[in-house]
Amino acid sequence: MFSKVLIANRGEIAIRIMRSLEELGVATVAVYSEPDRDAPHARRADEAYLLGPGPAPESYLVVEKIIDAARRAGAEAIHPGYGFLAENADFARACEEAGIVFIGPPPEAIDAMGSKTRAREIMRDAGVPIVPGTTEPVEIVEDARKIIDSEIGYPVAIKAVGGGGGKGFRVAESEGELEKAFEGAAREGEKFFSDATVYLERYLPDPRHVEVQVLADGHGNVVHLYERDCSVQRRHQKLIEESPAPTVSSELRERIGTIGTEAARTVGYRSAGTVEGLLQGEEYFFLEMNTRVQVEHCVSEMATGIDIVREQIRIAAGEELGFGQDDVVLRGHAIECRINAEDASKKFAPAPGSIGSYREPSGPFVRVDSGVEAGSEISPLYDPMVAKLIVWDIDRESSTKRMRRALSEFEVGGLTTLIPFHLALLDTDQWRAGETCRDLVEDPEWLKSTAASPPEPAAGDDGDEEEEKLERSYAVEVSGRRFDVKVIGSPLVANGAAPAAGAAGMPSGPTRKPPRRRDRGGASSGGAGAAEDLVSPLQGTILRVAVEQGAEVEEGALICVIEAMKMENEITAHRAGKVEELEVSEGGSVSTGARIAVIR
Repeated sequence: MFSKVLIANRGEIAIRIMRSLEELGVATVAVYSEPDRDAPHARRADEAYLLGPGPAPESYLVVEKIIDAARRAGAEAIHPGYGFLAENADFARACEEAGIVFIGPPPEAIDAMGSKTRAREIMRDAGVPIVPGTTEPVEIVEDARKIIDSEIGYPVAIKAVGGGGGKGFRVAESEGELEKAFEGAAREGEKFFSDATVYLERYLPDPRHVEVQVLADGHGNVVHLYERDCSVQRRHQKLIEESPAPTVSSELRERIGTIGTEAARTVGYRSAGTVEGLLQGEEYFFLEMNTRVQVEHCVSEMATGIDIVREQIRIAAGEELGFGQDDVVLRGHAIECRINAEDASKKFAPAPGSIGSYREPSGPFVRVDSGVEAGSEISPLYDPMVAKLIVWDIDRESSTKRMRRALSEFEVGGLTTLIPFHLALLDTDQWRAGETCRDLVEDPEWLKSTAASPPEPAAGDDGDEEEEKLERSYAVEVSGRRFDVKVIGSPLVANGAAPAAGAAGMPSGPTRKPPRRRDRGGASSGGAGAAEDLVSPLQGTILRVAVEQGAEVEEGALICVIEAMKMENEITAHRAGKVEELEVSEGGSVSTGARIAVIR
């Protein structure tokens, strides 16, 4: 077993991995960006190293900086978590070249499954059913149009070759939507996976999204931990996951499990992985393989009692699986709800901000995986996840009741989250019947009904700051390594002010409290503005401006696309009229409440 492992990630997954490492007696090393300097994952680790500024391309995605931090720390292995570099074959190779173990599959398996077209081709040749479509990239929209007309038909899914997690996935319901969908999928593919090529699949309008968790060691053993249902999604990104799937028969369960293990064997897989598929009636189609630990691995852990992350670490250390397929038993029912900083009532608009009060639920068979605490900042630079709430009970109905109880206990002050959405959805007939709930998630009017009361302001937001304390803890960096220090005295000393009473050379006596300051905010900090003003509902980067100043637009017409928290958000005209002023440009940034345009 390793003596020290670096976790090349942040937030809840970094802490989740640390827990398993700690139980194995392995020292932990964290990496962090400047905005994450005081994040729980950076403080929890035995050592922590600064990577760089906030944007991921300057920190969490810089291979050289992560390898350097591992060398300086003396880490024998690197766990990538999910996202960022988790499915990057070049990163896995860089680890090997540096003499560091990559806790994940071989680079060749990542390559084979990382390209969705190559994966489809491999699975087709192995006799695994795939969704009808292309197994070669489609270069231009004209070629796509010809293939669709002759082979696939509408609706069609346009998907980035290197895509995943809902990124680079667009649907064209008709030929008139094809060009926009093609360009959108290619743009996201380039942005998130450095590959703008796309392929085509028949779009199944309301399938179940069913995936199977697999574990494969380096000794030829491959097992599955049965299936998860991840059908409740928005924008092809998961919201609720459960295990076992509610509509899967025993016979189909065995067939899905066999498909998963055969897919892993076909590519010489080693590590934890997930084979994703679409279920239409009794037809099950291979969709893709995720060569990493999944966000929703927790429900499989709760339903089988197997620590997937621990097994992943043991496999990377060269150990053999300590159990076989017959030892894996599915018991009861587990559900996971993703607690994201999003406003479901506004079509899941990102809602970054600071957490005020924070209290996690507890009780029998309730688990929370989080990487935040009171005072944490949910930054628009990263994904919007606050926490994952997972529960288990003897059956789906009982598990649903436990989840609703746990959601009602979850307190996240000062922030808009999906908690009200989850409570509303779990109380619907569609959920109780085991449906995909797509009719609800895609219904703007129903989503509006999930709106919660305005969140209470975080501590200090009423304009009064907390009183200064004489004892403070700080994070300092020495040659890029993070240390925690405690300073006794007034922090004003560091700014050249007089030292605190009682300091060396000063008489002791009553301490004068500094005056309170009141932040009155600015014009751009929010507010509805004039009726003609179209204001931004979120903070982010302008990816596209769809109109020009002076253009006549209808209500609902696309004005611009804002990227925030790894999602593209279409901003549409709130009224019909003429675009008298246009105050955004492509590549620029916009803050919440800032004016985008004036439409009269």
